[in-house]
Amino acid sequence: MDLAVGAIVEGKVTGITKFGAFVALPEGKSGMVHISEVANTYVSDIHDHLTEGQDVKVKVIGIDPAGKISLSIKRTQ
Repeated sequence: MDLAVGAIVEGKVTGITKFGAFVALPEGKSGMVHISEVANTYVSDIHDHLTEGQDVKVKVIGIDPAGKISLSIKRTQ
């Protein structure tokens, strides 16, 4: 399955930073959910919403020419 913009897939949070969370996707790919794409409300501490190892549903919102995948959790709801 090729990931395409608009696709909704299941993933697992593999790392959390102050600006977002990294998510492991199918086929060994990974992407990042920017902190602004975690919830529909203001997120000051991402740890209030996500933990490492958590399974999440994400929407692919962008794939840049270098192959970096941008994801959103809030757009799946």
